[in-house]
Amino acid sequence: YFKPMCLVTGANRGIGLELVRQLVGKPNPPEWLFATCRDPVGMQAQVRSSFCLLTKDPNSIQAAAKETATRLGGSGLNLLINNAGVMPESTLESVTPEDMLDVYKINVVGPMLMTQAFLPLLKKAAQRSPQTGLSCSKAAIINVSTIGGSIGNAPSMATFSVISYRCSKIALNMLTRCQSLEYKKDGILCTALHPGWVKTELGTEKAELTVDESVRGILKVLSSLSEEHHGIVVDWKGRTVPW
Repeated sequence: YFKPMCLVTGANRGIGLELVRQLVGKPNPPEWLFATCRDPVGMQAQVRSSFCLLTKDPNSIQAAAKETATRLGGSGLNLLINNAGVMPESTLESVTPEDMLDVYKINVVGPMLMTQAFLPLLKKAAQRSPQTGLSCSKAAIINVSTIGGSIGNAPSMATFSVISYRCSKIALNMLTRCQSLEYKKDGILCTALHPGWVKTELGTEKAELTVDESVRGILKVLSSLSEEHHGIVVDWKGRTVPW
């Protein structure tokens, strides 16, 4: 599983950075691992390729897709992990239209644009793969979501207000569902993933999981995803999240 070509957004810190670290540290790491972030300085020593990418900037995304295609040669991209996101403080009383739209641009529009730009490479990977069925080693889009975007099991407002973030992740879940309906025929797995409540800059020190624990779980789940997980939300333990 870990030999294919992978791309991770938001790799400058937190879960994205730890995904890169653990993937690189695997006995059988990806043949190519693209780590994209706002500031790639310092990433060069860790990965085969790292470059600047602003997920709310279509021009930046298109440039990254072109660069990735060039470096891959004739190969496709097996795994796109849309991890980049923001979670500014907001409550029902304080949230503004600007807050909501800014968060949507990064958390929803960003993954949408990323998928559009990298879709030809994902399709190429699926076409070239000898595998049947759906999997991350064939071709997959993984959108990092949250339990905070669950309607069926919504956390209380007292512990998790962040209105703009929660609403954006619900939209991301639907984007994932739509992608799953559209791209199944192309052999591309589409799944949303809740990484747990993690001790990061976004999750704060009050969180339940360390970044290491979360990412170890995530990588284990990614290696086991199949058609039954297509178009749904799962957590870092592989459990279905009601949304």
